[in-house]
Amino acid sequence: MPRHPSPNDPSITNSPSSSSSVGSNRISQVARHLSSSATSLKGQSTPPTMSSQPPHPALLIPGPIEFDDAVLQSMSHYSESHVGPGFVATFGETLTQLRQLFQSTDPAAQPFIISGSGTLGWDLVAANLVEAGESALVLSTGYFGDGFADCLRTYGADVTKIDGPVGGRPSLEEVEAALSKKKYKILTVTHVDTSTGVLSELKNLTATVKRVSPETLVIVDGVCSVACEEIAFDAWGLDGVVTASQKAIGCPAGLSISFFSAKAIEAFNSRKTPPASYFASFKNWAPIMKNYEAKKPSYFATPSPQLIHALNTALSQILTRPLAERFQKHAEVSDRVKKAVKDLGLEVVATKPEDQAHAMTAIYLPENVTIPDILPKLSTKGVIFAGGIHKAIATKYIRFGHMGVSALDPNRKDIDLALDALRSGLSECGYQKA
Repeated sequence: MPRHPSPNDPSITNSPSSSSSVGSNRISQVARHLSSSATSLKGQSTPPTMSSQPPHPALLIPGPIEFDDAVLQSMSHYSESHVGPGFVATFGETLTQLRQLFQSTDPAAQPFIISGSGTLGWDLVAANLVEAGESALVLSTGYFGDGFADCLRTYGADVTKIDGPVGGRPSLEEVEAALSKKKYKILTVTHVDTSTGVLSELKNLTATVKRVSPETLVIVDGVCSVACEEIAFDAWGLDGVVTASQKAIGCPAGLSISFFSAKAIEAFNSRKTPPASYFASFKNWAPIMKNYEAKKPSYFATPSPQLIHALNTALSQILTRPLAERFQKHAEVSDRVKKAVKDLGLEVVATKPEDQAHAMTAIYLPENVTIPDILPKLSTKGVIFAGGIHKAIATKYIRFGHMGVSALDPNRKDIDLALDALRSGLSECGYQKA
């Protein structure tokens, strides 16, 4: 069973000093923090309002990510009724916060928060916005674009997929040509595909769709872009964004979060056939979301109060500062990471700077280094990266997530730790820059 190692965990401390100094330093730092926190609380009559996390390796994958202490503390909220006034108020506030996060002021647009993974967002789109036999144009930049296409086919959509090259994205010319030849009910695009670290450009893409095929709904898979890449829902004319709680939003996994335009809701209301899912049906969920946001108790399926409290805390933290500032800080960390990778003589999977995501980096390994070589070495240094998942290059690269508190909290040293671990880990694998 996965666990947080203690400061004396042999998997952390009993490795050779040359390969564990960074990791043990991280563990020691957290242990000292715990000790100093306990000392400072001696003699106080009231318990602390915030708990520190047990020492653990820095989770620097493209999600789930590290949590802020306040978010984690919110998960320990006492049990309460999901239709009680306290929870209803929190849920309603959280739905309204999503409007700010997506930069939308349209009261006819609809936010949804439903228990489930980010993948549930695909089902929401496929079950509600496309009827069997209707056409969907999918722009794929990797594993998750392909998955969205498979989901749409499962619900009976007639899918046309435009694949970008590995490390790239489909061109606007390809998109315009496809839209000119055929009528599509929806177009889907993965904003950041974590299998490649490719960032898709949305503003000009949406403008192209609106110009060539204005009736087509533009749907964004924003699972790894919401809260770290700019999404101007109203200004760009988007029709739907689906995301999840566990990435740049900085909340534990378990919530499917989505936002749909009035145009998308009208497309659902104009269906000729019932939605192809019961749990994912707008018919069942939209009234619940409207009632909760109006601070009225409502019920279709039981939500997770603890996760909603954690999400409320995470969004409250995000919205205390301008979103543009948050996006800029992610971009600055991204530039630093990618420069460090280049300085090591390595290449990133996303080939063009404008195609590179700002909250993760997919890094090609040297020819003589394998994933089983490098990931365990990083782990002993207190860092967890992810292996590759793109079918064409799965064994050739690793993935480094640099988002949320790991990138933004000045008191954390996760990025320093990760870059130091990568340098020393590659050296231990026998790699030397040419």
